[in-house]
Amino acid sequence: MLSVSGLSKRFGGFLAVNQVSFEVRQGELLGLIGPNGSGKSTTFNLIAGTLAPSAGSIRFDGAEISGLPPYRVCRMGIGRTFQIPRPFRKLPLIENVALGAYYSQAGGITQSEARRRAEEALALVGLPTAADATTHGLGAAALKKLELARAIATGPKLLLADESLGGLDPAEMAGAARLLADIRSRLGMTVVWVEHIMGALMPVVDRVIVLDHGEKIFEGSPDTCARDERVIEVYLGRRRESPPP
Repeated sequence: MLSVSGLSKRFGGFLAVNQVSFEVRQGELLGLIGPNGSGKSTTFNLIAGTLAPSAGSIRFDGAEISGLPPYRVCRMGIGRTFQIPRPFRKLPLIENVALGAYYSQAGGITQSEARRRAEEALALVGLPTAADATTHGLGAAALKKLELARAIATGPKLLLADESLGGLDPAEMAGAARLLADIRSRLGMTVVWVEHIMGALMPVVDRVIVLDHGEKIFEGSPDTCARDERVIEVYLGRRRESPPP
């Protein structure tokens, strides 16, 4: 579904992403992980169109999308969330989410259809669907759910979930991980989950890609990733000690 080849991004003299290549298969839940500053969010933003690549190719369903603006990427079928939720505080929840449906369809959607999509998305993530429900009093976990609902309302084939665990406690992290897995299974949606917290992500993803200093250092199963010496060194700052004989 998605093919990234030789992707690089330079900011002046700083190379944030260096020759990163990977593929995303239709229907899978892929974890794109790495410590802070590893280049994962930059890679994410290159795919979503927020940034233009310095080099490389991004193909979605066979079409080249590298360098396209975010609204065109969205309308081709890629939805995204943001690390820091920024809801429209003066709008009810349902209108916050309906805006996602309007945005993805360039206005070519009726009000009733947009609200229907919004209600379905809110129900899926476990938020109120009542017309008078507002963002007032929503905590970090609920705001993350609202981000997901807005992205789902765009009707994506590929969902890019950006740092969905930030600011959550352990129980909320586990709930967010289960929610992403549920979205994949119930909607048949392909998901790329960008995250730096490994614990909650690893039990639900099919495959893991690890970045460090802008380069891909691992690609494979979660079990293999957890035992990989270089990944352990990147996350813990040292190599795992061998068990005594």
